[in-house]
Amino acid sequence: MMLYLMQHAQAVAAEVDPARPLSPEGRAEIERVAARAAQLDVAVSRIYYSGKLRVRQTAEILGTALRLEESKVEELEGLGPKARAEPLARWLRVETQKQAVGGLALVSHLPLLDRLAALLLTGDEELSVVTIQYAALLALAPKGDGKHFVVQWLLTPELA
Repeated sequence: MMLYLMQHAQAVAAEVDPARPLSPEGRAEIERVAARAAQLDVAVSRIYYSGKLRVRQTAEILGTALRLEESKVEELEGLGPKARAEPLARWLRVETQKQAVGGLALVSHLPLLDRLAALLLTGDEELSVVTIQYAALLALAPKGDGKHFVVQWLLTPELA
């Protein structure tokens, strides 16, 4: 099962709106990336996101583009920016070994996503092997052992 990691799209500044919804630029970027992902026939069975508004909005836009039922786009604890990568990686290693139709997408924040990607790719969350940017979608495939992953592709707003 494929694993997709996505950083939320750009949000407005807290001084503009303390809830920090997506900015017009951020919304446009995630719409481009989501549309390209749909053209690439990216299939996910679930999208999980952190509790922040900008992350939920990003996940919902991605879910809509991928024609995913609303109930399959849901909040998951442990996806905040300061969350620990190891417990999430353990869970993902189990989930991605299950035989399921479609992949699994996580929409979250930095530094969690960079640390999680490093842990899944190398076994060491301190190694900086990939940097995820606003609205970018990173596709990872599990290796045979299920403990490590390999990068399949990275879709940025500039490439979408």
